[in-house]
Amino acid sequence: MTRKQRRLTLIGAAGVVLAAALGLVLYAMSDQIMFFHSPQSVVEKNVQPGTRFRLGGLVEAGSVERGPSQSVRFRVQDATGSIPVTYVGILPDLFREGQGVVTDGVLGADGVFKASSVLARHDENYMPREVADALKAQGHWQPGAPAPRPSAAAASQ
Repeated sequence: MTRKQRRLTLIGAAGVVLAAALGLVLYAMSDQIMFFHSPQSVVEKNVQPGTRFRLGGLVEAGSVERGPSQSVRFRVQDATGSIPVTYVGILPDLFREGQGVVTDGVLGADGVFKASSVLARHDENYMPREVADALKAQGHWQPGAPAPRPSAAAASQ
């Protein structure tokens, strides 16, 4: 083998090793690439307790309960259901019922999502793109329109 052939063989082998490593990383992360789950996708994908993920949707009207020591309980909803959320800490100033929210945390064995952070929209026209896309796909939110109010059927769940 000439010097040039050895160099090309080495570069080719390094490329194959890098491609294999990238493939393994992407395969390992395939379930976690999504930025958030809606309440519907949590049920559909049968997310296991102890799994860390982001939960996005609307804060269900009438569900916010403030407890002692900055603890808060509320429900995050989409068109088909809702998931109870607990959070201990200071909520964003713009957090309120009927508004878009993304929470980061862990699903408990009891089905309650234990949030470690809560993100709320920052002005009247903003909603996280993933949340807006999910609500648009379900036909419950249009850009420029106010956030949808829960229907009587969704509120009774």
